[in-house]
Amino acid sequence: MAAWKLFEPVGIKPVAVAGHSLGEYSALVAAGGVSFRDAVGLVQKRGRYMSEAVAKGTGLVAALLGLTAEVVKDVCRRASSVGVVAAANFNSPGQVVIAGEKAAVERAIELAKAQGCKKAIPLPVSVPVHTPLMQQAADRLAKDLATVRWSDLSAPLVNNAEAKAISRAHEIQASLVRQLPSSVLWEDTVQTMGRMGVTTFLEIGPGTVLTGLIRRILPEAQLLNVNDPKSLDATLKAIS
Repeated sequence: MAAWKLFEPVGIKPVAVAGHSLGEYSALVAAGGVSFRDAVGLVQKRGRYMSEAVAKGTGLVAALLGLTAEVVKDVCRRASSVGVVAAANFNSPGQVVIAGEKAAVERAIELAKAQGCKKAIPLPVSVPVHTPLMQQAADRLAKDLATVRWSDLSAPLVNNAEAKAISRAHEIQASLVRQLPSSVLWEDTVQTMGRMGVTTFLEIGPGTVLTGLIRRILPEAQLLNVNDPKSLDATLKAIS
């Protein structure tokens, strides 16, 4: 949001906004759906509920490279015989993050390698967010979401849970509840934005991870980012 505050005075209005997991809250603030203060409070509670939903050390998250989404779904289905495991993030073609109970994720990695997975990378997080294990956290968060004032958006949000454009206040709350136990459909989100006529994507915030993902999803798109004074200057030059 600090990076967005630097860019906001430029006066360019987005056609649509999106955020990856936690980033959906920043996107909603930028589109006028919720105040920064309320978003910070919700994010703090969301993180606490997520960490309390599973016992510490019992979860595992891993990135699988080189498999199609359908193969990963099948691998998770087969590995679910030993515990909960699901595709958490469909990030880009050939990059899917899985998460769940440790034994089930380890079994899914074994099955994925047998299916030709180029690389399986355990990630330094243990909270299996965006899986059914987060339903309890989602139910707790729903109560807090209901206490916050929401507004219709100045630009539609393409949401994580369905990769669908939403803009009404009542849609936002329900979408954020669904987000926690559902997969992040990032590849579909970017494709949806492309079909909406978006040709330039501006990543706001630290790093350029999303820029890299979008490059693989929509190679023809113009990609810009704002994460420090240098990148801000470069972006302003590119759009002037």
